[in-house]
Amino acid sequence: MFALVDCNNFYVSCERVFQPQLNNTPVAVLSNNDGCVISRSDEAKAINLPMGAPAFKYEAFFKANNVRVFSSNYPLYGDMSSRVMAILEQFTPDVEVYSIDEAFLQFKGFDTYNFNDYGLQIRQRILKWTGIPTCVGIAPTKALSKVANKIARKFPKQTNGVHVIDSDEKRIKALKWLKIEDVWGIGYRLSKRLKAKNCHTALDFIRLPDDWVLKNFSITEWRLKKDLEGIATLQLEERKTKKAIATTRSFEYTFDDIENITERISTFATSCAEKLRKQQSSCHMVIVMLRSDSHKKELPQHKASKVVSLPYPTDSSLIISNCAVRAVKSIFKKGINYKKAGVIVTGLVPNDNYQLDMFDHENPKHKPLMSAIDKINAKYGGYKLKLANQDLERTWKMRQERLSPKYTTNINEILKVTCH
Repeated sequence: MFALVDCNNFYVSCERVFQPQLNNTPVAVLSNNDGCVISRSDEAKAINLPMGAPAFKYEAFFKANNVRVFSSNYPLYGDMSSRVMAILEQFTPDVEVYSIDEAFLQFKGFDTYNFNDYGLQIRQRILKWTGIPTCVGIAPTKALSKVANKIARKFPKQTNGVHVIDSDEKRIKALKWLKIEDVWGIGYRLSKRLKAKNCHTALDFIRLPDDWVLKNFSITEWRLKKDLEGIATLQLEERKTKKAIATTRSFEYTFDDIENITERISTFATSCAEKLRKQQSSCHMVIVMLRSDSHKKELPQHKASKVVSLPYPTDSSLIISNCAVRAVKSIFKKGINYKKAGVIVTGLVPNDNYQLDMFDHENPKHKPLMSAIDKINAKYGGYKLKLANQDLERTWKMRQERLSPKYTTNINEILKVTCH
């Protein structure tokens, strides 16, 4: 059996853990730079606050409906997510962290367990230890556990937040209820093609002939179909080394000068290099992207990217930063207000296994230098040591005008309790 454990309105729930006065009130959390709504409480959904609503357009709506709005507090959300995942590992060793707020579990050798009771135990422990409400869906396959989770979330009073699909009768009933566009792995375009074939529900989908699915789609959709039929074809994924690492950010303000942009690109490149060293990899290629503010149609628009191939694999911040800065200078245009940039390192190879070049190689001093920088920054927190072309007083900073305290990750912002 598989389970999908999903945290309800996760970002909002994290805010409510430390501010219980927010319970039973409409709450929304915004994206980077306070851009748009990315998490809503059930109360906010009930007053028709749409997902993705631009904050600047909905200010009047927020005030009229007393919606409490918060900036994204990623250190808090990441820490709370880690706590939830650690609790899940107490119930089974087979856990796949699927996203920041959901995870798949596999139960091997649990044949005698009452899975509804076990799901309630999972839910209750997470709520008691972290304050985060969850829903649990349990079924014979990963895809069906997704369906079960949707039912638990949709009908909380009837299911107590836990739904188990453990019979063909329950499976058929669930698939008949689930719309084809809501099936895990069925995107907008695919659902549109399926609806053209009079396939409107998950049950319609599994009734399609296997040969037709393979001929018109791919092995991925065929495996999904089998999973929905109750035949497990999708297994838990092991944590793999990333094939590419990216740091992309919207700027706090628009920039039309190369100095500010090269400083940001150097910082993004350094971040990528640090991530490379953490997973003990090196890169063969650096990609730099630069784009203007597409929302300001009245201004000149420009977006471009540049690929730089390296003569040898490296994880050095010095080399990657220099390559990225040269690349962004080659695509920069005067007179353009740029809003977003990014650096991607790809062509990754493990540090202990790659092809050496007899004549072209990295300066041997870079490895111990990078190691020393990483240790100092880890010990003292923040970025105490930076490259010379980075602003020593500046870190990447989002517009976060509605930011809550970092209750669990900053000792200066922990909850204060007054005893009388």
